[in-house]
Amino acid sequence: MSAAIKERKLTIARAMAEAVAQEMRLDPRVFVMGEDIGQLGGVFGNTRGLHEEFGSARIRDTPISETAFIGAAVGAASDGMRPIVELMFVDFFGVCMDAIYNLMAKNTYFSGGKVSVPMVLMASTGAGYSDAGQHSQCLYGTFAHLPGMKVVVPSNAYDAKGLMTAAIRDDNPVIYLFHKALQGMGWLGTEKGATVAVPEAPYTVEIGKAKTVREGRDVSIVSLGAGVHHALRAAQQLEQQGVSAEVVDLRSLVPLDREHVIESVRKTGRLIVVDEDYHSFGVSGEIIASVVEHDIGMLKARPQRVAFPDIPIPFTPPMEQWALPSAAKIVAAYQNLKNEE
Repeated sequence: MSAAIKERKLTIARAMAEAVAQEMRLDPRVFVMGEDIGQLGGVFGNTRGLHEEFGSARIRDTPISETAFIGAAVGAASDGMRPIVELMFVDFFGVCMDAIYNLMAKNTYFSGGKVSVPMVLMASTGAGYSDAGQHSQCLYGTFAHLPGMKVVVPSNAYDAKGLMTAAIRDDNPVIYLFHKALQGMGWLGTEKGATVAVPEAPYTVEIGKAKTVREGRDVSIVSLGAGVHHALRAAQQLEQQGVSAEVVDLRSLVPLDREHVIESVRKTGRLIVVDEDYHSFGVSGEIIASVVEHDIGMLKARPQRVAFPDIPIPFTPPMEQWALPSAAKIVAAYQNLKNEE
């Protein structure tokens, strides 16, 4: 294999589309439904090229009726198909939550395990574009809190392809949440670190396994999605102060790799959790609770969290940026942590 092939780099959008295409070629039961996913290729680019190859029978543009097409996907999955559905913005979950949670997530349980629902529901997350409170949320904790669904959140193109492939092959419903800032769409101001080398051959990233993306000894910074890149920048800044920060990418929320987080904190003794979802009742609190419940004696100081405040996401850019997590806020959290020791 040539070096050029080994270093082939893709954006997350391209990696997602490639994974879907490869699984569609392997399995005729796989098809895609959603708004603007056909000839347009998806608002965020994750179905580009699929309509040209597979046609409108398997790449189905739908009316603006999320309850209808998610409900149809649940029925198709229950009858042996393997649908992939795009909910364009995760914020739209409110109009179709009955189909998501009372059907998709529960039908296997209701049937005593006799009916599986092998479908993927993908949706965009993330703020920073003055799209206001109805198009900017992350809502990771909302889906992770509800049993019956797996939840994955890639931070880079390698994981994006592997997690998508794993999600399509999984016999359980999977919520696949991709962050707008990582997609590789130029108008969104893409995070460069999300575009990485991606093998062309199909592969999977195991759902439920976190990954340490930077080794460190003084503090564990745990995050997901775009927050991983904030954490890596913060780790670089802390290094200039003589602080060695370890960065853990959760990759999956359900199942949650608590053991990986605990092992990291056991080594560093300090914990900062970064989450673009709301501060209260979410991922950050669950990670902290998991560590404290396991062994509070591991901690040299009280854990810190950097998350979105419990307010609707502002439209105006200055207020929105004030509320969002950042590397500077993570560095400040570390200083607060050290001041309390």
